[in-house]
Amino acid sequence: MTTVSVTVITRNESAHIDACLASVEWADEVIVVDSESTDDTVARAQARGARVIVRPWPGYSAQKNWAAEQASSDWILSIDADERVTPQLAAEIRRVLQGPTASGYRIPRLTWHLGRWIRTTDWYPDYQLRLYDRRRARWAPRRVHESVTADGPVALLMQDLQHYAYRDISHHHATMDRYTTLAADEMFDAGRSAGALDLVAHPLAAFLRNYLLRRGCLDGTAGFIISVMNAYYVFLKFAKLRALMIAEKAPRRT
Repeated sequence: MTTVSVTVITRNESAHIDACLASVEWADEVIVVDSESTDDTVARAQARGARVIVRPWPGYSAQKNWAAEQASSDWILSIDADERVTPQLAAEIRRVLQGPTASGYRIPRLTWHLGRWIRTTDWYPDYQLRLYDRRRARWAPRRVHESVTADGPVALLMQDLQHYAYRDISHHHATMDRYTTLAADEMFDAGRSAGALDLVAHPLAAFLRNYLLRRGCLDGTAGFIISVMNAYYVFLKFAKLRALMIAEKAPRRT
């Protein structure tokens, strides 16, 4: 069977790292690349038997590509500290790697939030290309919502990757604030613009897509809250892009 190396990038993930690494003990190798944590993430990862490397933060994609380069296996399973590989997913990965037929495999990701697994809205199945051959795939350079680009066919796995993304609404909102800043910066650099219509139409379309088309209404109050938050994410992204446009045109003060 083809061997597989698991890579995890971390910074101050003490609350998550034990459960994350416990879920990949079956792998041939586990590498943790830590961005100078100030908590005990490194000690916990070392106690779990992971190979730990500490280096400064260069950005999401750059860190994940560097982690893959340190692996002894060409097949990489890249996960985040707040994700868990279930026994069912581990068995499917081992089965696929007995004779891989693609450059990479997309895995459905299932998120736990507001006391339940969310199987609706944009959050599910939320396919993520996380199992890949590093000789034919790598992380594309993006500031946020980074993803793997593969040179060759990509297939789908069936079993879920579990995701414990947010502790509560406050954590959810803080994460959105950080990510929308990165997203707006990326859009601005790409020459995108934002007007009044974007601030109204895009968030409204996001809510309708999440709550109705992607059946957030079936997840009760949780589905409604997530649909609203997803729409607010879109609003913040375009509002911050608009602010960048205004700042660029404003006269500089001495």
